[in-house]
Amino acid sequence: MSSPGALDLGNLTHDVLDLLASRPEAVVLARRRDGQWHDVTVEQMHREVTAVAKGLLAAGVRPGDRVALMSKTRYEWTICDYAIWWAGAVTVPIYETSSAEQVRWILEDSGAVAAIAETAEHVERIESVRSGTDLRHVWAIEVPSSASAAAVGAVDHLTVSGAAVDDADLERARGGLTSTSLATIIYTSGTTGRPKGCCLTHGNFRAELGGALERLPDLFEREGASTLLFLPLAHVFARIIQVGAVRAGARLGHTADVTDLVEHLGEFQPTFVLAVPRVFEKVFNSASAKAYADGKGKVFDQAVKTAIARSKSLDDGRPRPVLRARHALFDRLVYGKLRQALGGHAEWAISGGAPLGERLAHFYRGIGVTVLEGYGLTETTAALAVNTPTEQRIGTVGRPFPLTEVRVAGDGELQFRGPQVFAGYWGNDEATAEILDPDGWFSTGDLGDVDADGFVRVTGRKKEIIVTAGGKNVAPAVLEDRVRAHPYVSQCLVVGDGKPFVAAMITVDPEAWTGSLEDPELQAEIQRAVDDANTQVSQAESIRRFVVLEDDWTEDNGYLTPSFKVKRNAVLRDFHDRVEALFVR
Repeated sequence: MSSPGALDLGNLTHDVLDLLASRPEAVVLARRRDGQWHDVTVEQMHREVTAVAKGLLAAGVRPGDRVALMSKTRYEWTICDYAIWWAGAVTVPIYETSSAEQVRWILEDSGAVAAIAETAEHVERIESVRSGTDLRHVWAIEVPSSASAAAVGAVDHLTVSGAAVDDADLERARGGLTSTSLATIIYTSGTTGRPKGCCLTHGNFRAELGGALERLPDLFEREGASTLLFLPLAHVFARIIQVGAVRAGARLGHTADVTDLVEHLGEFQPTFVLAVPRVFEKVFNSASAKAYADGKGKVFDQAVKTAIARSKSLDDGRPRPVLRARHALFDRLVYGKLRQALGGHAEWAISGGAPLGERLAHFYRGIGVTVLEGYGLTETTAALAVNTPTEQRIGTVGRPFPLTEVRVAGDGELQFRGPQVFAGYWGNDEATAEILDPDGWFSTGDLGDVDADGFVRVTGRKKEIIVTAGGKNVAPAVLEDRVRAHPYVSQCLVVGDGKPFVAAMITVDPEAWTGSLEDPELQAEIQRAVDDANTQVSQAESIRRFVVLEDDWTEDNGYLTPSFKVKRNAVLRDFHDRVEALFVR
């Protein structure tokens, strides 16, 4: 399956081979074992990847076959991903949190012939739905403690079983890959409906990487560049950072242990990090809550104002001496500790998946960690546009990548065309035709505009526009993002379609607030958050009423996608009565 206008860019194995030829001793990965990080050179990575790839060939996996990969973010994810490509096959990521029914659908729809799962529990989940699929093999990365002494994990098993495979056979499988060869089928996390398989080619990835490395050399290609991945590698955002780091030879580490994330960041000391806005919100909110608990809330608030003012002054000219002096004081008292939460050495961060919000963007830039906001979708192999260290306009998602075009449709929808745009959905031509026209223009479903300098601004979701009973069109994102910025708030969903006014359903962060939801202090704080959000819109668009729900929305209870987006349809369905009650006098 080829992508419109695909360039002859080779395949993703070339990134490893190019680095192997030029810098075989370059450290490209790092693996955490027994509390220590152990460096892995490109030579070692190549040896391990090809050994696993031979095991796949020995098991009957052939070029073009689909191989499912179900695991948290970890070292073996990257090894297996590249091994699947080296065998000429196609990686089908599955979130390790996926339900049995979701696993069944992905396996059946993709026609996967083999699966690599992280744990015995994941294997059980796959086995429970295996009937009716094309699966011939299921391997586990981890060996349960109850297993026999002879049991080995997937990587070791495939390495041993493939030892007899000839190098020439492996090279034929790898060498047959071109830019138009399918590299992966990523199933959209599905805020609505059944997930669709996005077909991304090697050319899509290589084109995306070319744009990313050209626009962000300060991140990937600086001396000692490194990053610690903690977002799910089943998501395209983390995946493109994985392949970008390998191409550039930046040191890449993995961790899925979010509870110990600050500790791991401190050990690894990445020079740049990537995260979704919720992570940056949590770091900020945790620092704020701790400051107030220690009786230093007013100091923290002044530090926040100073950081934001410092960032804005960078756009307006040099900061004034008084501001510089205040900033230097708070750098010693506050900002240094916040930078330590990101490892202490990160100068840059990349944010995607949802809008970050101007306030947080200015705050982080003001403390010395510039968050570069970008924009893209699974269907576009991650980023279409990004702010860069030298060209940043806070409040936008930056300029489009090289060779990427953008236009705004008559109804305000953003449309893009470029070599990173996917070829279509797996086995679903009807869905493909709805968003990809014959000329290669992809309809994003997002509303936005492009300023005179080419910076793209996203203003809301086309399908999530609320039309009140009075005919007022309301984009909920601007309100939701602002309410969610409050330290006590976890999630916010604005409602009011066909209703006389706009209202909101709000959940509370259980780590930030441990008291009663009926506590007047909490209600007053939520009202302040709502009032603050309302300053961003007209009176007709403002939130008039809200309800604080008893339980937070999470991925586990089915109301958030793995990238922390609220599943609007699921919430509106299950909380229908609570929504209706907001509009009863």
